[in-house]
Amino acid sequence: MPKIISKPIPKQYVASSLAVALSAALFASSFSSLAQAADRKVFEQTPEQRLTARQVAVLLDRAHYTDQRLDKQMGQKILAMYFDKLDPNRTLFLQSDVDEFTQKYADSYAAMLLRGDLTAGIEIFERYRTRSMEYYKTATDYLGTKVDLYTDKSIVLDREDAPRFTNKQEQLAYWQNQTALSLIGLTLSQEDDKAKDQAYLDNPELARGQDLIKAEQRTPTEILLNRLKRQQEQLARLKNDEIMEMVLDAATSAYDPHSNYYAPVQAQDMQVQTSLQLEGIGVSIRPDRKNPDYIRIVSLVDGGPAAKSGQIYANDLIIGVAQAEGEMVDTVGYTTREIVGLIRGTRGTEVTVKVKQPNTPDSQARTVTLTRDIIRQDESGVQHRVIELPYEGGLKRVGVIEIPSFYLNFKARRQGMDSSEYRSVSNDTAKALKALTEQGIDGLVVDLRNNPGGSLDEVAKMLAMFVKEGPLVQIRDNRGNVQVFTDKDGGRQLYDGNLAVLINLGSASASEIFAAAIQDYGLGLVIGNTTTGKGSAQSQRDDIALGSTTLTQRKFYRVNGGSTQNKGVVPDIELVNIYEGIEFGEREYKNPLPWDTIEPTNYTAAGKYSQATISSLSEQSKARQKTDPQFVYLSELNAIRALDDDKKPSEINLDKRRAKMQQIENRTLLAENARRQATGEQPFANWTTYQAHLEALAEERVAMKENERPKLPESEAYVLEAARLMFDANKNLSQ
Repeated sequence: MPKIISKPIPKQYVASSLAVALSAALFASSFSSLAQAADRKVFEQTPEQRLTARQVAVLLDRAHYTDQRLDKQMGQKILAMYFDKLDPNRTLFLQSDVDEFTQKYADSYAAMLLRGDLTAGIEIFERYRTRSMEYYKTATDYLGTKVDLYTDKSIVLDREDAPRFTNKQEQLAYWQNQTALSLIGLTLSQEDDKAKDQAYLDNPELARGQDLIKAEQRTPTEILLNRLKRQQEQLARLKNDEIMEMVLDAATSAYDPHSNYYAPVQAQDMQVQTSLQLEGIGVSIRPDRKNPDYIRIVSLVDGGPAAKSGQIYANDLIIGVAQAEGEMVDTVGYTTREIVGLIRGTRGTEVTVKVKQPNTPDSQARTVTLTRDIIRQDESGVQHRVIELPYEGGLKRVGVIEIPSFYLNFKARRQGMDSSEYRSVSNDTAKALKALTEQGIDGLVVDLRNNPGGSLDEVAKMLAMFVKEGPLVQIRDNRGNVQVFTDKDGGRQLYDGNLAVLINLGSASASEIFAAAIQDYGLGLVIGNTTTGKGSAQSQRDDIALGSTTLTQRKFYRVNGGSTQNKGVVPDIELVNIYEGIEFGEREYKNPLPWDTIEPTNYTAAGKYSQATISSLSEQSKARQKTDPQFVYLSELNAIRALDDDKKPSEINLDKRRAKMQQIENRTLLAENARRQATGEQPFANWTTYQAHLEALAEERVAMKENERPKLPESEAYVLEAARLMFDANKNLSQ
């Protein structure tokens, strides 16, 4: 059986430019006729790849919610989507490239996919790779000249809606301008890093006991050259399955943003995200702060193979990985995802890692062979705690449940394992509610901020813990059939006290179902910001030849008949929106399903809060937010963010960019110091000291387990305000 999941997909942007430089003509002639000749020989599809492509195409043709056949017109839409997926900022493909492939394949693209023939997609990808390699060469060659960083030129970074370049001179000039702007950015960043290094030397206590001095000796040009080389090598290392993923994911995304294809490595990532466990060695990794060519081990999972070995330590750099009886792969320059793909594997199999401590020669590296095992990410699930809120001369005990996603180990459930033997969000929430009730609480805040969704069954089980009886959510399929998920526990409630639900723009799918039901039943206040608007359900199909695919097949509707799709859930009371001005959420994606309504269900709302009560609470909250140091700070950050808009021209002039950055830095420091003074903390003397503090704090938090990190005051302000509103609402009810 397919599993029902949902997960929003972040929008990606690539820096770009509109400026045209006369000097680009010097570079244009060498590329004028090389595109087709430079395109690499396409890989030969394996039978498994052909079968996978055919399976995905047939699913789209016959099983998607929109009931849109994969015909010629749809094939043209998919082809256009593929160009945008590969080159979203329109900086690599020339208009002539797009015209060439559109003329060649637009009418046949759909039929080819249905036959499992990826030839067209592969050929287009190789043109993309050719153009990318041209960019790397252009940028590298340009960095070999004396780049002028004091020009009167400018470029626009966000070109998503701009026309593609029509000639090579225009494109090459843009690439040069982009390279110059990157150099300016690195120069300014290096100035900040050197100032921070000096701050750590002058005030060692700023580092909080950590080695944070970068001591970067490379010039900005050397850093950028190294970055370009690393990106070029990553592109060259792409495997055929990953290219197939790009082709097929463009096809699924043309139907809606949440239908996706995942190559085998990515499919494994999806399983980890929905089950909170993986098969590996138990390490947390990220690019090294001082040299991103190296991947550093941040922490080890207690009881995992790496920790048990006693030979691998936090702060080790991974420089090689080998499979059982295979050759050691040099991983210097590999991405985190690439190394994860090498390390993960089936439980019981062996993997060998080569690691060394920073600032030591490779000759001192250790080679450690480990047996992969199941790693449980226990700290990543539901978390609960009790906070005390001063309220009207007394203290209120507030239970807080933080739900990062609606996770479920689908694989374990399909295998018939008892639910007590694997993680699920409903089981963990039930335990949290029991623990909080035993501690004695006056109210509960359920925090769903930035929760991307997950299992539909799990959110229904969770709602049943709060709803006494009645329908919970409606689901409609592509044939118009409506299924109603109903509370079937005979009126049992695990919690029926004061309740507030926190949401924001990062709350999606199952989070929206939960918040909408609580709002429709009037069981609690929904507080925060309008949600993502992802009101669709996907079936995850692991029964295809390679990888997996998620296919949108159903749509969510509230018990009152309204869809959560596109429109999202609008909170009862608005708080400062930390995503203000950022293009994010369903309403910003391409090809989103529309908002609509169906017949409401027969449900009885508690009707706790009148519109007059909500309006009064909202006005009181607005007044508090205007004086609360944390909300004032966040509002100011929104205003500062608007000062540097990627849709507006960025000047390619070091002095002007430095002045612009200093303006932003000064205003940010003023905002930070204002909130520190308002909360009784010592203000920072200057920008450098402030940045050193932030860096040290971030490094310290990364080394902690997720459930042990102290709450950031700007985030905790939302919990405290939600709790106050919850008690104010209850007071109004009793009057």
